[in-house]
Amino acid sequence: MTSTATFTIEMHPGQSLIDGSARFDFTKTWNGALEGTSHGAMLTAGDPATGSAGYVALEIFDGTLEGRGGTIALQQLGTMDAGEPQLQFVLAPGSGTGELAGVTGTLTIESVGDDGVHQVGVALH
Repeated sequence: MTSTATFTIEMHPGQSLIDGSARFDFTKTWNGALEGTSHGAMLTAGDPATGSAGYVALEIFDGTLEGRGGTIALQQLGTMDAGEPQLQFVLAPGSGTGELAGVTGTLTIESVGDDGVHQVGVALH
């Protein structure tokens, strides 16, 4: 099943954990198939100004996913090489609680508006 959601993100620099990297703490507000809030951390490295960088992020979502309530971890791995982005965005297996226990799936960022709203495709497995 595939559905859509949107989110806005608020990011703040955090304490770097690894030399040569940067850390950001963030909060997302979700609407649509995902309704709720997530909090997470992102580690980045590389040179985004030249179009080459990477990041990993983990966030805990609290709310409803297609009407089922609970929490679940969202895991991301993103790279950009010579300006070409690649992204893996998954519901971390085994991380769900409540009605989200056992849920797995992937998310795909479909667009980012000028207003900062990200549109996401949600595919549950």
